[in-house]
Amino acid sequence: MSNVQLNSRTGAIALSDRVGRISVSSTLAVMMEAEKLRAEGADIVDFGAGEPDFPTPDNVKEAAIRAIRDNFSKYTAAGGTSEVRAAIAYRHATDFGTSYAPAEVIATAGGKQAIFNLISCLINPGDDVLLPVPFWVTFRDVINYAGGRAILVETREEENFDLTAEMVKEALTPRTRLVIVNSPSNPSGAVIPAPELERILEVTANHGALLLTDECYCHFLYEDKPFSVAALPGAKEHVAVVGSLSKTYAMTGWRLGYALAPAPVVSAMVKLQSHSTSNPSSIAQKAAVEGLTGPQDSVQVMLKEYHRRRDFVIERLHGIPGVTCTVPRGAFYAYPNVAAFLHSGDHPGAKSGGTASPNEMAKKLLREAGVAVVPGEAFGTEHHFRISYATSMENLAEGLRRIKRFFSEQTH
Repeated sequence: MSNVQLNSRTGAIALSDRVGRISVSSTLAVMMEAEKLRAEGADIVDFGAGEPDFPTPDNVKEAAIRAIRDNFSKYTAAGGTSEVRAAIAYRHATDFGTSYAPAEVIATAGGKQAIFNLISCLINPGDDVLLPVPFWVTFRDVINYAGGRAILVETREEENFDLTAEMVKEALTPRTRLVIVNSPSNPSGAVIPAPELERILEVTANHGALLLTDECYCHFLYEDKPFSVAALPGAKEHVAVVGSLSKTYAMTGWRLGYALAPAPVVSAMVKLQSHSTSNPSSIAQKAAVEGLTGPQDSVQVMLKEYHRRRDFVIERLHGIPGVTCTVPRGAFYAYPNVAAFLHSGDHPGAKSGGTASPNEMAKKLLREAGVAVVPGEAFGTEHHFRISYATSMENLAEGLRRIKRFFSEQTH
């Protein structure tokens, strides 16, 4: 007799409440729809995926090939080899001046797993997590999965989506256990200045909440110098750093991320990981060691090109009547405001023939213009969509030409 539980009324398999609290990643949904249309023969310009179009550096690839030839293909310690944990600590110390011990480091199957592990280990049902808006899509879903409550901290577009310590202080609740910052930000490209991050840390530490700093894009800043709040005196016990090799070394498919956090937190994360994925890929760990400890020239090459693309994208977006866009100071995304083309009725000058939401607009852009973007609802806002400019200048020129024509047609 099967033990599978069925809904008595419909006969459908009953899924858990916690999986019902999360949604499919909006970014992946856009990628899948674009791929489906492309398979049907459509000419699609994809601005959806946040994935570098650069190849993984040759020295990193060669390290992986050596690992395969040396038969480094067995299980490793669940939290990563001592070598890769040392390399993670070394890179962070070299770049930011921190000093993490092996017991304070975990290697994960991508930065997303580091976030999932951390929130799962810290948040109980009913706990509050402060999440600035706009936010990366996965944060809210992982909070929901853990049974926590996302307290959204609204930033202001007219102030470049900057998060301040005062905003954090006003949003704190008696049940706040975690505060999340992502600088540079996905999706807005906002960068929190170092002095403001220091003030945010003071507020969270005084409250007894841990500060999660997502440093996935920490090396892609256009005007500011890279900075980690974990480098401040006395910060380590109040901060958890999560990061990834995906963007910095163009290693998205290798799935290698990490966290730096107080030893008891890392120990709990390793325990959880030992019952989920176990260790990250042994081959990817060897490649990561080379990436983290080897030459860093490729990072500056990518940064220079992203800077060039940013300027091009912002100039083209500002040339579309009705579209506004803050200038991203980091990462590789533009987050244009398209409120003028929506007809929800609450924005001055909205077009009567516009679409109801960025989600509907993104669908129309994909179907009618062949351009894939991620709608702002995924990031907690109602008037935007995200453009990834981690693609060629040719794609950017063609895609933005199509977007301009699309919006021009919406006004007629």
